[in-house]
Amino acid sequence: MHPINQTEFTEFILQGFPGSAALQKYLFVPILFIYLLTIIGNILIVAIVLHDPHLHNPMYFFLGNFSSLEVLYVTTLSPKMLADFLAKKKSICFYCCIIQAFLHFFLGATEFCLLASMSFDRYIAICKPLHYSVIMNYRLCLQLALGSWLGGLLTVILQTVLLCQLPFCGPNTINHFYCDVTPLLGLACANTDLLEQMVLVGSVLLLFSTFLLTAISYSFIIFTIMHISSSSGRQKAFSTCVAHLTVVSIQYGTVMFMYVKPNSSSSLEINKVVSVLNTIVTPLLNPFIYTLRNKDVKEALKKMACINEKMFC
Repeated sequence: MHPINQTEFTEFILQGFPGSAALQKYLFVPILFIYLLTIIGNILIVAIVLHDPHLHNPMYFFLGNFSSLEVLYVTTLSPKMLADFLAKKKSICFYCCIIQAFLHFFLGATEFCLLASMSFDRYIAICKPLHYSVIMNYRLCLQLALGSWLGGLLTVILQTVLLCQLPFCGPNTINHFYCDVTPLLGLACANTDLLEQMVLVGSVLLLFSTFLLTAISYSFIIFTIMHISSSSGRQKAFSTCVAHLTVVSIQYGTVMFMYVKPNSSSSLEINKVVSVLNTIVTPLLNPFIYTLRNKDVKEALKKMACINEKMFC
């Protein structure tokens, strides 16, 4: 790779979604609605967790962190996407593009680390219930949360530094609706084999290490649940894991499809479709997944609604 940044232009052009300009304008309203609903849903979860003392435990501490991450993650991409739906020229400044790519991967990597921490919490809660409050104390929860952020940062920081040093001398059109690393590397006028391998290895190590921790945790969880004598006890224990398992399945499925494969076998057009699921749809679904079957959250929401109703009456 070239050691000096020899960029000869100051902006990239985002190709966006296929179709006419008129068609893309019709996408503005539904995407805006999804974005606002995602922000409201995740912020509401954070507010409920902070407001209700009954939810001040490790499970909801991690849920609040995860919802906060989702707000940051979707805000990294959606506002620029919405602006491009109405703009004639879908441009983004060079360093803005690098920052967006960094934040996208940093926050995404942090989410996977946090999902692994959440699976460890469920393992302790179900497999070691008598020691749960001792093991999952505030200090350990804080360390796991901060470790998740640090793990996400360490995964992407070196690749981002090397990406900034690549020379980009044209063309400057990115075949995507946001600054993704794969199409960015395709525009560099230098050998990017090393950086491509680093991105692939970093993605594989992060995804499979966190997936392995999650799989091990749930192996013990399932083994413990199967040995619970009462069917109601088994159902109650498993119900605490359903939401987390659902989110894990969606997150790992979409991201592994997009990134854990050689670039030669990838299709950017297919990746765009999968990226919509990962960057727009999944953050919207998470608040509903965690609340629809969760009695504690629904009760806390009812209490908050009653308090607000009394305040305005």
